[in-house]
Amino acid sequence: MTDRPLVSVLITAYNRERFIGPAIESIIAQTFTDFEIIVVDDRSTDGTLDIAHEYAAREARLRVVANERNLGDYANRNHAATFARGVFFKYHDSDDLMYPHCLETMIAPLVARSDAALGLSGHRAWAGGPCPMRLTPRMCYQREFFGGGLFGLGPASALFRTEAFRSLGGFPERGPHSDFLFWLYACARVNVLLLPTDLYWYRVHDGQHLQSAQGARDSLPLFEAVWRALSDPMCPLTPEEQERARAVAVFRVAKALRSDVRGFRWGLALERLRLGPGLRDWAQYLRRPGRDALAGTPLDTSGDFIMPDWRRRDRGQAQPS
Repeated sequence: MTDRPLVSVLITAYNRERFIGPAIESIIAQTFTDFEIIVVDDRSTDGTLDIAHEYAAREARLRVVANERNLGDYANRNHAATFARGVFFKYHDSDDLMYPHCLETMIAPLVARSDAALGLSGHRAWAGGPCPMRLTPRMCYQREFFGGGLFGLGPASALFRTEAFRSLGGFPERGPHSDFLFWLYACARVNVLLLPTDLYWYRVHDGQHLQSAQGARDSLPLFEAVWRALSDPMCPLTPEEQERARAVAVFRVAKALRSDVRGFRWGLALERLRLGPGLRDWAQYLRRPGRDALAGTPLDTSGDFIMPDWRRRDRGQAQPS
């Protein structure tokens, strides 16, 4: 490993003594080896920090940072990013497991595409064609609103160019859905590379905030953020596409309301109505939107997806002229 690793893997942890050991081991087992691991403990009250120190004593690429005070999830993620020495960095949640080929699969295509600020993976194959796919800001928004979605991914789905992440200002520190707000902002401004999927295992357990009732309430302000983004001068969609995207946003609120009512979550439904579309927006935009499997897909002049060039790992995907 060189003095400056190519990749920094950042683990932000709080009370994860049951999971952090396997999480670290899954990074150490990577087939790609030019990385450092930085564990940033957010004042855990269990044995998380002790376990991290035990691994650091055995693994030279691992260092541990203990916060002086509890910062909270996204403030701690931004804090952790300040320690990254790598050209690229990746978050790895302290309760997840990387598959051994994860870093190797993500790093080569992003190195080959210097015009992409970050690469994104997910749990399911991307619609519209094979990876890697380089998306412009307009393609990112088309995929989010007219295709299979994009902005619902968590931080661990991304491999960032370190300087690009810092130039974008990091995550907004506005609760557990700050990742969605970051994608909404960043994907209007930078190119994104879609990478092969299913590279890590996302553990679901009761200790996660997003599995709680409060997690659902914390998502309520997202509609307003989407509405503002679609009206922002930086929105990459055409005016006609912006109108279609507003219809999608209103329909998503309607679906969530239906789920609230069916689950007898009356208080949540009322709050969603209060923070959601106004009466005029309901009347103007409420309709079932269509989906397009090719939305947000780079296409050639015949309208078909662009075949990646897999013959050389140092060459990126061909792009239409």
